[in-house]
Amino acid sequence: MTDDKPREACGLFGIHGHPDSARLTYFGLYALQHRGQESSGIAAARDNTIVSHKGMGLVPDVFEMSHFEELHGSSAVGHVRYSTTGSSILSNAQPFVVHHRHKSYAVAHNGNLVNAHSLKSELEESGSIFQTTMDSEVFLHFFVSNLKYGFEQALSYTVSRLKGAFSFILLTSKGELIGIKDPNGFRPLCLGKLNGRYVLASESCALDLVEAELIRELDPGEIVIINENGIKSLRSPTPKNSSFCIFEFIYFARPDSTISDMNVYEVRKAHGRQLARESHVDADLVMPFPDSGTYAALGYSEASGIPFEMAMIRNHYVGRTFIQPTQSMRDFGVRVKLNPVKSLLKGKDIIIIEDSIIRGTTVRTRVKALRELGVKRVHMRVSGPPHRFPCHYGIDFSTKGELIASSKTVKELSDHLGLDSLYYLSLKGLLDATGVKEPENYFCKACFDGCYPVHFDKSLSKACLEI
Repeated sequence: MTDDKPREACGLFGIHGHPDSARLTYFGLYALQHRGQESSGIAAARDNTIVSHKGMGLVPDVFEMSHFEELHGSSAVGHVRYSTTGSSILSNAQPFVVHHRHKSYAVAHNGNLVNAHSLKSELEESGSIFQTTMDSEVFLHFFVSNLKYGFEQALSYTVSRLKGAFSFILLTSKGELIGIKDPNGFRPLCLGKLNGRYVLASESCALDLVEAELIRELDPGEIVIINENGIKSLRSPTPKNSSFCIFEFIYFARPDSTISDMNVYEVRKAHGRQLARESHVDADLVMPFPDSGTYAALGYSEASGIPFEMAMIRNHYVGRTFIQPTQSMRDFGVRVKLNPVKSLLKGKDIIIIEDSIIRGTTVRTRVKALRELGVKRVHMRVSGPPHRFPCHYGIDFSTKGELIASSKTVKELSDHLGLDSLYYLSLKGLLDATGVKEPENYFCKACFDGCYPVHFDKSLSKACLEI
C-alpha cells in the first residue's frame, strides 16, 4: 500500500472442531492479508490450554511447517494486523492470550474501541495490570472479571461496556469459538461451514480459499457461541440504524468477497457507472493506478463508452519496504511499483479512476510523471466523496490534518495535484449505487459527512454536512 491509501485494523479467521484447524487458519489469513501486513498470529486450543505463535510480518514469513506441529488442536483463531490503537511491536501482535483460573482465552480483534482509555483507567483502579497498549486487551479484562456471573452473562456484559467498532473472535481452552459484532455493525464478520464445522472470518474470500460455504453475515450486536453442542446466538441491544463502514465496499474488502449478500466487485463497478453519469468528460481512455480504482474504472468505461486500458503496469514483486537513503533514491520508490505503457499514453487525454485521495502526495507525483511522458490532458475521477473528517472507528486517518480534502476545495485540490479536472462521486450517488434499501440508515459515512454514529468526545463530533 502507498502512504496515500488508508489502512484498516485487522483480519480475523477462526474454525471450530477441525483436526487441521491451524493449517486452515493459516490459509484463511493468507486470503485476508490485505487487511493487515504488520503482524500475523494463530492460537489453537489443545489439551485444555491454548498454544500460539505470532510474529511481525506477512503470513508466509511468520509461519513455518514446524509451527503447525505445536499448533495442532481442535479449534483455532488467527489474526493479521495493522495497528490503529497500540504500537507496531510484537507484544501487540494478536491473537492475545491470557490464562485465568486454570483456563485460557485467546482473542482476535478488528476495529477500534473509542472508550478504551476510560475503561482501562477503570480497570487499573481496580487492580488490573496490562501487558500491551492494545484496546483489545480491555475486552479480555472485562470478560474474565465477570465470569463469576456465568459465561454468557460475562460476554453480554462486556459487550455492553464497549463503545466503538469491534468484531471479535474469542477462543477458549475448551475449544469453543465465539464471534462478536458490535451493536452498530461497523466491521464485517461472517459465518461459514466446512464439512459440518463452523468457520468465522472477516470476509467470505477466506471461506472460499478453504472451500467453506458462506452462511451469512453476523448481525449487529450478535454473539455466536460455537461448541460441541452446535451454535447458539445471543443478541445485544442495537440502535435503530446500523453503521457498516461504507469504505469496505469502496476500498478495504477484496473484490471477490460477498458482504451482506452484496458482491464487492459488482458494487465497485456500480460506483464507477454512477461516476460516469455524474462527471462525463471526453477522453481517449479510462485507466486506474493498479490496483486502486480498477473495478470502478471498469464500470466508468462501461457506462461512458470510453475504452478501458491498463496503462500503468504494477510490479507484483515489490516488498513492503524500500531502502530510500537519498532523495534521488526515493524517486525509485515510486517508479519501482508502477511503470507506464508509454505508447498508450503519449499525446492522449486520459481519465484516471481512483477510489480515494487521502494525503495526495503519491497522486501528485504520478500525475507529474504522466505529464513528463507527454500525456495531453489528465482528468481524475474518484469513486467516493472527499474525505474531510477523521475516522475513530479503526481506519488510520485519525486526525483532520491528514486529509488533504479537509483544507482544500475540489478546484484547489485539482490545481495542487496538477490535474485538468477533478470530480468526486456524490454521497447520494455513492449510496444509491450500493443497491441497499435505505442506505443512509445502513452505512457509516462519518469520514465524508462528519456524522459520527457513536459519540465519544463532543469536541470530535461534527455537525452533519451535506455533500
